[in-house]
Amino acid sequence: MILDTGVIIDVMGNDKAAVRKIKELAARREPQIITSPSIFELYSGVSQSHKPETEKRKILSTLANLLIWHFDAEGAGKGGEIDGRLVSEGQRIDPIDSMIAGIALSKGQAVLSRNVKHFSRIPELRIETY
Repeated sequence: MILDTGVIIDVMGNDKAAVRKIKELAARREPQIITSPSIFELYSGVSQSHKPETEKRKILSTLANLLIWHFDAEGAGKGGEIDGRLVSEGQRIDPIDSMIAGIALSKGQAVLSRNVKHFSRIPELRIETY
């Protein structure tokens, strides 16, 4: 299961629903995966934080327990197709969400996110929420 950036932020903030869902995934022995575009988003947030070193430590601690999948050519191709289709349909989402979805589809994975409004615009993508 690919964890969207918001999931990681919620877990770092000790959101009860997010923590419960992560425990549920662990009980199902579901791999917990983060993508390199999400890491980009997290570090962008660190740079905007009033406590960057504290936030960076939280990120590093959280990432230590996750698999990291990179934005490779196959994921980029799928993500670009998704982004282009949505833009042409007037359904634009954040390009990073298209990248995450592209990686998920290229690897046959679902995405865990509270941002169902955006990800649901990609009908072939499996989504879980909390």
